[in-house]
Amino acid sequence: MTLQAADIRAADDAIRADTIRTPLVPATRLSHHLGIALYLKLENLQHTNAFKARGALAKLLTLDDAARKAGVIACSAGNHAQGVAYHATRLGMPAVIVMPEGTPFNKVKRTSDLGAEVIIHGAGFDDSVQYTFDLAKTRGMTFIHPFDDPVVAAGQGTVAIEMLEDQPDLDTIVVPIGGGGLIAGMAVAAKEINPRIEIVGAQAQLFEAAKAHLEGFDPVIAGATLAEGIAVRQPARANLDIIKTHVDRVDSATEPEIENAIFDLLSYEKLVAEGAAGAGLAVIEKHLDQYRDKKVGLVICGGNIDSRLLSTLILRGLMRDGRITRLTFEIDDTPGQLSKISQIIGDAGANVIEVIHQRMMQSVSLKQAELEVVIEARDQAHVDSILAVLRDAGLKVRVPQDL
Repeated sequence: MTLQAADIRAADDAIRADTIRTPLVPATRLSHHLGIALYLKLENLQHTNAFKARGALAKLLTLDDAARKAGVIACSAGNHAQGVAYHATRLGMPAVIVMPEGTPFNKVKRTSDLGAEVIIHGAGFDDSVQYTFDLAKTRGMTFIHPFDDPVVAAGQGTVAIEMLEDQPDLDTIVVPIGGGGLIAGMAVAAKEINPRIEIVGAQAQLFEAAKAHLEGFDPVIAGATLAEGIAVRQPARANLDIIKTHVDRVDSATEPEIENAIFDLLSYEKLVAEGAAGAGLAVIEKHLDQYRDKKVGLVICGGNIDSRLLSTLILRGLMRDGRITRLTFEIDDTPGQLSKISQIIGDAGANVIEVIHQRMMQSVSLKQAELEVVIEARDQAHVDSILAVLRDAGLKVRVPQDL
């Protein structure tokens, strides 16, 4: 079956009553910051907080009574697993999800809580998928592929229909690419509605297989990416064919660029986004000149980011902005030094949030001590002014970049 616009319209009719019509909102603060007109499609508000629930439901609704009774099986470590589990349970179908070894416990638990039987097997998706195929045959269950299925891609493509219903004059839509199901479905739907619309794919530079296919180079696929939801070594051939004919270009972003983009979504728009969505914003920020004077739609494809990872990302972002800074002092080991430093920092309008006083494990002389003070400031300019006051007071202080 070759994916057609009619298939996506049919999927839209089928799933619309049981999926959330997620809002397309103007990103007011980000638009002002970037100097473009940016709109965000909030699929992080979808069932299970990701667009994958759309394709999963579209496929499940095509099964006959016998297949529904036998149940479904999928191989996934994330959003597809939860989408299949949620809708299968809701429709009264047994569901088995095979997850690779090392899948974070919270993802295993969330999938299990949605009613699926979870089986841990294989070192990664490639190792797990053959086992899933074999288990599907043994148990007589229907295999639901996360992206290599035209019905699943049709379900994902309904995102574009909603975006263009809400904002018909979008000039460009930026879509993250992993296995290619989302962008294949969206590109077919969008180009049928408006043949002049520009479709841009976004990938992590460590997994830029679709970009390589489109541009004709050999990708180097390796490493751990923050955009784990699109860390796919080999997108589906059918999806790649659609990308080649319907997608205008594919751009990629580095890990620091993706990290910064996730922080920007949180900082400017108060949105929690996973790495795949961060890749979408990252390629926009990286190529801003290509989006000037255009209305740009970006799919926030999911919000399932690990909370511990997010907390670290936030702290790193605050440090990059100068809003949290570590100051290291070499002081005489005499009473009143900490009080003096705290007084200066407080008078300058900053807040001391952590103090570490080192006497033993250090390189300073015996009658001195090393003091680390973590402060909260307005921005880097504020930090620079505080440093100037501290140094004018005769204090020896350095910051991490001075080390």
